[in-house]
Amino acid sequence: MTMLWKKYILWFAQEHVDFRVAEFESIVKLFGLQFRNLSEHRLKPFWLVEFPNDETAHQYASRSIALRSIIELYSHARTFPEFHKQLQNHVHLHQEALKEFFKANSFKITVETYNKHFSQREKVEKIETMDYLPIEGAVNLKNPQVEWWYLEFWGLDPTAVPAEPEDILFGRMLVHGQRHLIKQLSLKQRKFIGNTSMDAQLSLLMANQALVRDGDLVFDPFVGTGSLLVSAAKFGGYVLGADIDFMMVHARCRPSRITQKVRDKDESIRANLQQYGCANRYMDVLVADFSNPLWHRRITFDSIITDPPYGIREATEKVETKVNPKDNTRTADMAHYPSTSHYALHHLYADLLEFGATHLKLGGRLVCWLPFHREDYNETIIPQHTHLRLVANSEQPLAGNTARRLLTYEKHMEYIKEEKLNENSNDTQLTTAASQNFRERYFNTNGEIESRQERRMRKAALREQGRLEMEMRGKLPSDGRAKKCDLNKARFN
Repeated sequence: MTMLWKKYILWFAQEHVDFRVAEFESIVKLFGLQFRNLSEHRLKPFWLVEFPNDETAHQYASRSIALRSIIELYSHARTFPEFHKQLQNHVHLHQEALKEFFKANSFKITVETYNKHFSQREKVEKIETMDYLPIEGAVNLKNPQVEWWYLEFWGLDPTAVPAEPEDILFGRMLVHGQRHLIKQLSLKQRKFIGNTSMDAQLSLLMANQALVRDGDLVFDPFVGTGSLLVSAAKFGGYVLGADIDFMMVHARCRPSRITQKVRDKDESIRANLQQYGCANRYMDVLVADFSNPLWHRRITFDSIITDPPYGIREATEKVETKVNPKDNTRTADMAHYPSTSHYALHHLYADLLEFGATHLKLGGRLVCWLPFHREDYNETIIPQHTHLRLVANSEQPLAGNTARRLLTYEKHMEYIKEEKLNENSNDTQLTTAASQNFRERYFNTNGEIESRQERRMRKAALREQGRLEMEMRGKLPSDGRAKKCDLNKARFN
């Protein structure tokens, strides 16, 4: 029996466009969906595809964050006469199947245009050109039984709008995407956040590209405040995290919100998961140094989702062993604070890919961010590993001339301990393409490299100069930072 495919409009939000294809392909693989592409232009907000049935379209919409909605396509053309001809033919050929929608008790027709504005009167005129549609029932703009959508696409360049629309489409609204989760998981209402908390939309996109399924074990080795764990748990994963920053993991670091002086006692990663009804998906978070492996080789994860520190808002550090020639004067009851040293990015990513190759299940995915300077970018700076295949690479612009890429790797062969990383894939590529440290180049504004200590001393000198100028004007400067630190100390005493 021949499968009867149906045509649909995938209407995407015009935000994070470069992530759209990677998410679509990931969800298709996640559910094993069948589809056919009808349009090749991936920058347009309207894609035309074929699915075998409505159930397939619903499955895709049940996970997509980039998708606004799916509309069952009735007519698509580039000219108005051809559009109306196709729409009339479609209604005539499928009148029995469409009867229940045309005879619904209530309906609404919405006119949506991209890159061109129309007045309400002009929109009504466009609706009236389709008066041949056998629609019955009453108009209900708030809660209709059936929604009809008329769409016009006027190009992507707002400075060069064409004389005629490039695409004219019409169809019935079928299902909405999952963009409501962006507002639901917004950082504005989240219990525990920090300076580097990933925004909800990007963290949900990462969970989709990691193919997080119900019951998966998901790990974040640079967990921070657990934003990526929240999204993975929302899609059914059991989440586990680790971080070297004791104060961050235990929510004792300085608050990030301007209006907040001290952190609440109930702030934690677990509290975030409880806030969104995912407490049963929380396993634990550990204080651990990623450069010193602590996991047994038999432990495997279904996916690893992480945003490593770049040295901008959070330091890139690892525990360092120092040889002290002096006599050991420590006692058993004294607290020990291990020494730390700089964790170079090329070493960090080499360790990250090695960890993924070791602890991912076969077919599991590693999703991580890679920062870079745009003038340095080419394919050779992307870290590679013999056991991991790069399946997606999307760019997000950052401040100035910097950006970061969301890299998705899939483990395609079992790890063999004796095999080493390709010598030309990690350290060599990252070091050659970015000879200066990313953090140092990020803060380099005068053409000279400024070390962390030099920057700290320069800022301290500026603060002292400001203090002296305030005293000369007769003002008494107050040490707000010291007061905040004292309040935080009092909270945990």
